[in-house]
Amino acid sequence: MAKSAYEYVKYFEETTTCLYNTYIVIRLDGKCFSNFTKKFTKPNDIRGIHLMNDCAKAVMKEFTDIILAYGQSDEYSFIFHPHTTVYNRKRDKILSIVTSIFSSHFVFAWNQFLYDLKLEHPLPSFDGRIMSIPTLRNLRDYLSWRQVDCHINNLYN
Repeated sequence: MAKSAYEYVKYFEETTTCLYNTYIVIRLDGKCFSNFTKKFTKPNDIRGIHLMNDCAKAVMKEFTDIILAYGQSDEYSFIFHPHTTVYNRKRDKILSIVTSIFSSHFVFAWNQFLYDLKLEHPLPSFDGRIMSIPTLRNLRDYLSWRQVDCHINNLYN
C-alpha cells in the first residue's frame, strides 16, 4: 500500500482468526435457489449436481488444505484440516475467497452443464458461513446434521 496521510483508515479493519487446532468448516448455500431452479428437472437435476460438484473441485484445486467436501441440494461444505495456516486463518479472508470462487465458477461453468437453460438475472450467488469445530466427534455430528437435512430435502422437495 502506498504511504499516504489516509493510510490510517486501514486500522479500522477488524481481523478475526479461526481458532487454532480446530477444523475450519465453511458451508455455502445458494441464495434463493428455490426460485432459481424452477426450470431444473425434479427432484434432482443431474446437470445441476455435476455443476455444483465442478464448483467444489474448483475450490479444492485452490485450497489443498481441504480434507473433505460435502454437497447436497443447493449447498456445499468444505472442511480444512485443523493445522491449516491458509491466510493465517483469517475468517473473513477464507470465507470470502471460498464463496467467491464457488459463485464465480458456478456462473462460468453454467453453459458447460446446463447449455439448454439460459442464465438470466438475477445471477446465482451463494452466501457462506464459517465455523471452528474443535473435535472429530463434533465434525462427525456436523456432517450427520447435514446428512439429515439432505434426507429431509429429498423426502419433501
